[in-house]
Amino acid sequence: MGRSQLAIAVVLVSTLLLVNVEAKSVDPYKVLGVSRDAKQREIQKAFHKLSLKYHPDKNKNKGAQEKFAEINNAYEILSDEEKRKNYDLYGDEKGQPGFPGGGHGGQSGGFNFGGPGGWQNMGGGGGSKSFSFSFGGPGESSSGFGMDDIFSMFSGGGGSKGRDGFGGSGGFGGFGGFGGSSKAESRSKSGSAAAIKTINSQVYTKEIMDHGMTWLLLSYLPSQRGTQYHESIVEEVSESLQGALKVGRINCETESSLCKQLGIVPRRAPRLFVYSYTSSGKTTLAEYTEELVAKKVKSFCQEHLPRFSKRIDLNSFDVSAVSSQKTPKIMLLSTKKDTPVIWRVLSGLYNGRFVFYNTEIHDTSDPDVRKLGVDALPAIVGWLSNGEKQVLKTGITVKNLKSAVQEIGKLLEGFEKKNKKVSSNSQPGQAQSESLEKIQLLSRTNFDSICGESTPVCIIGAFRSSQGKEKLQSILSKVSQKSLSRRQASGTVTQDTVSYSLLEAAKQSSFLSSLDKSEFKTSDKILIAYKPRRGKFATFKGDMSMEEVEKFVAAVLNGDIQFTKTRQKPQVK
Repeated sequence: MGRSQLAIAVVLVSTLLLVNVEAKSVDPYKVLGVSRDAKQREIQKAFHKLSLKYHPDKNKNKGAQEKFAEINNAYEILSDEEKRKNYDLYGDEKGQPGFPGGGHGGQSGGFNFGGPGGWQNMGGGGGSKSFSFSFGGPGESSSGFGMDDIFSMFSGGGGSKGRDGFGGSGGFGGFGGFGGSSKAESRSKSGSAAAIKTINSQVYTKEIMDHGMTWLLLSYLPSQRGTQYHESIVEEVSESLQGALKVGRINCETESSLCKQLGIVPRRAPRLFVYSYTSSGKTTLAEYTEELVAKKVKSFCQEHLPRFSKRIDLNSFDVSAVSSQKTPKIMLLSTKKDTPVIWRVLSGLYNGRFVFYNTEIHDTSDPDVRKLGVDALPAIVGWLSNGEKQVLKTGITVKNLKSAVQEIGKLLEGFEKKNKKVSSNSQPGQAQSESLEKIQLLSRTNFDSICGESTPVCIIGAFRSSQGKEKLQSILSKVSQKSLSRRQASGTVTQDTVSYSLLEAAKQSSFLSSLDKSEFKTSDKILIAYKPRRGKFATFKGDMSMEEVEKFVAAVLNGDIQFTKTRQKPQVK
């Protein structure tokens, strides 16, 4: 090798060393204050703590913005499996060897410019292992290639040489074998955002809308700062509530129509929303606006989990009343003061397929508990549509929320199949004989399920004597079997949900007075059509025959009856 070539090589490598020294980033481990063997959970916590401290919206001190950017850059490297691996090996997340200070993971880089006494392990950093390239010396180089190989390697390997020998199309800037591959430069799928599903209109329709599951959604624009921090919060909440909710991100730049559909208007920073359900079954999109801390976001998500399960007092619960509808019923008995998270999750996933109840119990020796056949808590008891009771499981133990939802879900699906089999095997004569039992007496425990806001129209037969009760029960049980329809403006017909019940006027005088004080004092039996959502009612006091009652109900559904506003919201004792 000539002196001119050696001089060129020395200048070239010296230039690389200087460039790398200037470009070398701050050690991400030192930035986050974690050890090199730190777990992802530890890295996440350190990132959250420092981000809160130096967030530009809260910290107005000089240098806080630069520190915040440094923290985000460090987390981007260490939260990505491939970038972290590259940094540990080379001192650069892209996979390019860090010439003066690489080998953070126990390896040291360096170059040998040939011959005894050459620059062996220059800048190795004291690692236990070393690698070197020998650029010449007497005879062959120790690495097995000469000057031509050096230039071809710098040119990217595949580029043709230019007249100066430093590479043509491949170019010196490619760094060839030293450069990271496209795989190393792309974000690893095992990075912090891996668990967050990308949401578009199709995914929203097929997996989110009206599927009963609660979702934590992140809306953002690619140009917004802080998206990565929001994603780390979402991921941490997802991990702690795995099985109770799912998480997703919506790019409002590429999915502008979906964001518009949901009423999400992009702002200066990313936004967090919880997609869930109200107690009446309506969907809701609630925005989280408090301090961006995982613990608080988690609490917000828990608050918005479905509440379709009815909290009841077992002592006053009418067990015989649960067989009044075709939908099977299930009850959770636990020591919890509030409805357990797992039961709220299940009530959302299986809403409409079961009627959910839950109650607080501390003593299995209680007569009401023993009557149900429960000997250990927590326990689940179910009732088939024919009234048959079945203890589904007692002494329930769960490993975690996700597995519990799956295991109990399978239990409920098995019970549902059994109910379908029972319903299909029932005889017409049996259904007719049981129809009288389907008209329930309104009470405090069943009012929401019969006349709650989820029921458009509630037909109530109020009576003052036993004869009046029998008359109304006989008529309403037959009318309830009829397929009554409501006319639409277009002339089409649609089924309307109507519930039927009885009310003991003497005991529920407060309920009647909340409608109208003067009208119900003397009537032995009267029909009330009540619309819970609108807070309106209409009455019928004529001839209580099957034909007249059926006409009244049909007129109510067709809008031919004038309704009156209630004096106050009706309640039963």
